Amino acid sequence: MSRLFRDVMVLREEVRDLARRYRLPADVRGRLVLSVTDLASPEFEAGHPVTLTTVHDGAQEVPQLNVTLTAPRAAGPLSGADVPLTAHLTSVNSVTWHIALPDRHGGPFEEVLAPERTSASLPVRVREADEELRAALARADSLTAGHRMLKHELAETNAGVLALYVQLDERDEQLRRAHGRVLRELEDALRPPPPKVDGLELAVHYAPADPAAPTGGDLYDWFTLPDGTVHVTVVDALGHGVRSTRGAVTVTHAVRTLALQGHPLHSILARTHHLLMPFNADLMATVLLVRLDPATGELQVASGSHPPPLLAREGGAPQFLEATGRGIGFPAPGSDAVLRDHMGPGDLLLLYTDGLTESRRDLIEGESRLVKAVEQHAHRAIAEIPDAVAGEMHTVVLHADDTLALAMRITADAPVTAAWAGGVRRLPPQGGRADKRSSG
Repeated sequence: MSRLFRDVMVLREEVRDLARRYRLPADVRGRLVLSVTDLASPEFEAGHPVTLTTVHDGAQEVPQLNVTLTAPRAAGPLSGADVPLTAHLTSVNSVTWHIALPDRHGGPFEEVLAPERTSASLPVRVREADEELRAALARADSLTAGHRMLKHELAETNAGVLALYVQLDERDEQLRRAHGRVLRELEDALRPPPPKVDGLELAVHYAPADPAAPTGGDLYDWFTLPDGTVHVTVVDALGHGVRSTRGAVTVTHAVRTLALQGHPLHSILARTHHLLMPFNADLMATVLLVRLDPATGELQVASGSHPPPLLAREGGAPQFLEATGRGIGFPAPGSDAVLRDHMGPGDLLLLYTDGLTESRRDLIEGESRLVKAVEQHAHRAIAEIPDAVAGEMHTVVLHADDTLALAMRITADAPVTAAWAGGVRRLPPQGGRADKRSSG
């Protein structure tokens, strides 16, 4: 059925009658009336007629009503996308609504209003308008209730997520504390506390290249020999992390065993190399061995490719004690000779690894700064000196590396023995570079 319309009110009533005949729900009826009116009104204002065509399609699995609005003289294409009931564009000037019918039989209901529009039909139209309004309000209420429920559920979800975050944060904190305890225990196991020796103060600073790693390749060991001499081993194994730690541990244990067995200091590095190579052919480590007799101040230094210790005498300029030799895993490993010197009351000896002096990738500049840092902090309490020196050296770090700084100082009230009073043999640092380094 197709019909021409020139008046919007007549068209509205026709669409409403059509919806009533096919028992369309109130919300669909209201949307269809508004959609047809929205598209036809501009044409009526321009003085153009429109055509409304309705086709009942019962061949579909679900019967449907096809309603087509045509505006033959429309200035542009009709748009069925921006109206309350979306329509499909069928031509430039036509749109069609495909409406599923609620009645399974799908046919029109015969009790319809007479074509003649009279005042008697007004109450019916009012009731229909009320139904459409109620349907719109019911849908709005439903959306409001759904929105309220959604907000409530979202608030509960957010509260649950927040509680979960709190629980996870608490668990992370527990894990961090447990991890810290494990690391401290590992540190304690690998890094022995300083031995208590009359007349001698000891302190150490250690920091791995990776703050998240428990340890690295820099390791030390200190203990007292049966004759009262204090033995100190400093090792810098190649690499970082736990793997390098394993190599450093094997070196310190081997050195301790050989030292306690009474092997001469100059032979220990070579013997350590020959002991360990069959078990770890990839091991490479620089090693520094120091022995100090607190009673006499006699100092012995043996080195295997390791940075030289720095001796700051009471009231004097710091001086590098450079002993020569090659480290574990190097060609021709072992000490060339033992450097002998002595320390007096108040003298400070600093042992370290290259992470302290090469943080700015310039060894000579790093050693010069180290001399100045020791001069600046040598007066402090022994427990503060290694940390203070490391902090001074690492104000700028261009190359992160494991860092070890170990300080030894003869106390000012150390006893003066006969051997000391008689004058222990004292040799200057060997090698031309030692004088250049000590110039600061």
